[in-house]
Amino acid sequence: QVQLVESGGGLVQPGGSLRLSCAASGFFLDYYAIGWFRQAPGKEREGVSCISSSTSSTADSVKGRFTISRDNAKKTIYLQMNNLKPEDTAVYYCARSRNPSSCYYKVDWGSWGQGTQVTVSS
Repeated sequence: QVQLVESGGGLVQPGGSLRLSCAASGFFLDYYAIGWFRQAPGKEREGVSCISSSTSSTADSVKGRFTISRDNAKKTIYLQMNNLKPEDTAVYYCARSRNPSSCYYKVDWGSWGQGTQVTVSS
């Protein structure tokens, strides 16, 4: 059974940092693309970053501030978020590609976690 569990969200002041974690289980992590997404109130869901066995990518809106990484031994994908801004406030989700895939291609996302709230405010 595929399971994705996010953690690490919280309240942080502008300029602060958070590291989100996505614990994956029920599948072989190396075969799939894992993405981080976010959705702010009243806005559409936005892709933030993607990582697969051979590559990773990050949205221009967060490039230079957010870094995606993975620990295969722990089956966990991380999103390190630095220099956070109020506009980064959102629920952050991780997702797995429906089938084995790479971030090189347009990914069909098939499984989602429950999300973790990130609030950037003074």
